[in-house]
Amino acid sequence: MKICIRAHDLGVKGTQSILDRLRALDIDGVQMVCYKAYEDIPYRPGAMTREQAEQIGEAFRREGKIIPLVGAYFNPVHSDREKADRCFRIFAEYLRLCQAMGCGVVGSETGSFSDEPWVYHPRNRTEEALSQVVDTFSRLCDIAHDCGSTVAMEGAAGHVCYDVDTLAEARRRMGRPTKVIFDLYNFLDAGNQSDYLRILDRGLDTFAGEILLFHMKDCVFANGSGPVQVPFGTGQMDLTAVLRRIKAYDPDAVLTLEGTTGQDIPHAVTTIKTIWECV
Repeated sequence: MKICIRAHDLGVKGTQSILDRLRALDIDGVQMVCYKAYEDIPYRPGAMTREQAEQIGEAFRREGKIIPLVGAYFNPVHSDREKADRCFRIFAEYLRLCQAMGCGVVGSETGSFSDEPWVYHPRNRTEEALSQVVDTFSRLCDIAHDCGSTVAMEGAAGHVCYDVDTLAEARRRMGRPTKVIFDLYNFLDAGNQSDYLRILDRGLDTFAGEILLFHMKDCVFANGSGPVQVPFGTGQMDLTAVLRRIKAYDPDAVLTLEGTTGQDIPHAVTTIKTIWECV
């Protein structure tokens, strides 16, 4: 098992500062969102050079730290098609550069017709939406194939791929190799939050052998509304049951903290390690 965290959740920027925090926190690596982790890499096409990517990759290799995923999250169904195309081009550039960072995978969620923020919209549940996601990610997969990289996809209740089955259907229609970023919390809403272990079981069965990493989140459950995320290890999820299932699925799983920051990080890391040893 490896414990990772989003680089920008560490509260520092720049390669050396990130590596110093990983070492201090005894964390194995990061989900790297470059434009959030570096002052000199803005979110625009052409902003990152191969030299920068190689420098990042070499520094992580020297420290024995990993980058299992490069995040280039964007909304493929955004109504501003010029913006969607610009984000597509940024994702494609990361597909070409990620291996220089020691990572072969770039990932995104599947977006929403709400534009901003990405929340539920009735058009998300339509054939039009799913077809648009399939087309966009298929084109990205073709680019990935040409440069030896892989696309990863993440579902969420408010997005086009709103449950395990719609994400599986999108990947089936694409007919191209992809990986899955599995975020259990993302699939929960007011109507299904009590079924989170069943949803996890469904995901582990459906995506057997194809899950790149698991996002580690915790939450409190609220009657009449959806769950509310809290720092990992401080909520109401049965984390022992969750981690037992993940360990049975993959004892070498990559567990990536997302949204746990600051003084909550050490407790989260300890919680994962303690439970993992016992299940």
